[in-house]
Amino acid sequence: MRGIGFWLTKREEIAPDKEAVVDGDRRLSYRQLNRRVNRLARALQTQGLAQGDRLALLSYNSLECLEVIMASAKLGLILVPLNWRLTATELTFQLGDSEAEALIFDPELQELAQGILEQTSFERLMVLGSEPRLEAAAYEQLLAEQGDEEPVVDQEVTSESPFIIMYTAGTTGKPKGAVLTQGNCLYNALNLQVDLEFTSSDRNLVALPMFHIGGIGLFTLPMLYVGGTVVIQRAFDPAEMIRLFDQEKITVCLVVPAIWLFLIQSAAFDPAPLAKARILMSGGAPLPVSLVDQYHGHGIVLQQGYGMSEAAPSVSTLAKPWALGKKGSVGRVMFHLEARVAGEDGREMPRGEVGELLLRGPNVMQGYWMRPEANEEAFAGGWFHTGDLARVDDEGFLYMVDRKKDMFISGGENVYPAEVENAIFTLEQVAEAAVIGLPDPKWGEVGCAVVALKQGQSLGQEDVVAHLKTCLAKYKIPKKVVFTEALPRNAAGKVLKRNLREQYS
Repeated sequence: MRGIGFWLTKREEIAPDKEAVVDGDRRLSYRQLNRRVNRLARALQTQGLAQGDRLALLSYNSLECLEVIMASAKLGLILVPLNWRLTATELTFQLGDSEAEALIFDPELQELAQGILEQTSFERLMVLGSEPRLEAAAYEQLLAEQGDEEPVVDQEVTSESPFIIMYTAGTTGKPKGAVLTQGNCLYNALNLQVDLEFTSSDRNLVALPMFHIGGIGLFTLPMLYVGGTVVIQRAFDPAEMIRLFDQEKITVCLVVPAIWLFLIQSAAFDPAPLAKARILMSGGAPLPVSLVDQYHGHGIVLQQGYGMSEAAPSVSTLAKPWALGKKGSVGRVMFHLEARVAGEDGREMPRGEVGELLLRGPNVMQGYWMRPEANEEAFAGGWFHTGDLARVDDEGFLYMVDRKKDMFISGGENVYPAEVENAIFTLEQVAEAAVIGLPDPKWGEVGCAVVALKQGQSLGQEDVVAHLKTCLAKYKIPKKVVFTEALPRNAAGKVLKRNLREQYS
């Protein structure tokens, strides 16, 4: 099967004048987008890049960012998206690990790019603008020198071609690069189309960073697959997000719980444009039930999903009719995907019991880049081991319990921090909460709750503990509650519990 770069070629044939992408004042049809992507692909070839080469991208969300993704697909390049929130030293590790041959960077990130270049070197540099920076070839100038015919490649790009090396958050040690094929991304799009019924009439707001698989797979690539419109938000801003929902008639959007939380707490919050959307989803981290209720109070239904970089990223979605009745669930597993909740011996657990979630299907990654031992462990028994603890109810709905490594044992009893966090979130004064296990000479480990309050609110440890006593067993209640202004998060919106353990242990 041909690669996903062919999607744009077909879309130009089917609906050349259909609006494909909106980035600020720039609006491109599928014809215009495909031809610009072709020019970029041909320009990359003039820079000496060929199928299988690794191309690093350091950029804020933009039209150019999307064009680099699709040009890489057409040429069979392996894209290495770089998280601009990391330091130059952290990014240098990823560049060295992936053996990237070229770097394209956003001019607004020149200082970070300069820091990278002080630690490593590239023969090929390109800047996303019309003026050269750091002696890099200027993007628009290179495009202007090319024709807009389809690029010619030596070997056909197929669904088996490696497409993206997506580095994991690295919450434990050095990050690993999940290698996603073009077929993985195709099946992610197919799964979402089946579950969410995407059509060419949909307009997706991309507010997640496109250096993350969420920004690419939820739902940028699926929108291009069905011929919808991708509306790009450069970086999250509550007022701008509300404006885009209103003016661009957004029908589909997925962001992390932290963004939904910040949005509803913002002075700019206006429920009316959001209520008109067809699908509003949350993923990347547990969605507090209390937040679902807050949005429902404004007539807005928040749906939850579950995914991971290694699955390109979709694993499950909670359908809208079940979003309230099954709140707390991440829904049913995607159509083209198998899942199993397994015990330590790999055998499937009975319904309702907790075990590790295992996956098998065409959207699951090829493996970790240059990590044979990690791959052997991750794919033991022919299933991908997610490291997440889950349970399935009698109707087949999946509930994520916690990360396997975040669970702790207190006095011989398993404590799942996510359960305790959800209970803390029901306190109206709480903005954010995270629970970690800390060493204890008597109980082995005990809980510590780290809580951030909403502006102008006050709360003490005794208030939190008193509340938890009404809804949790005694062994689950944290022995310590500390208050902070904000929780540390990675680019995916996940709380960095390793940082909290280091700080409070």
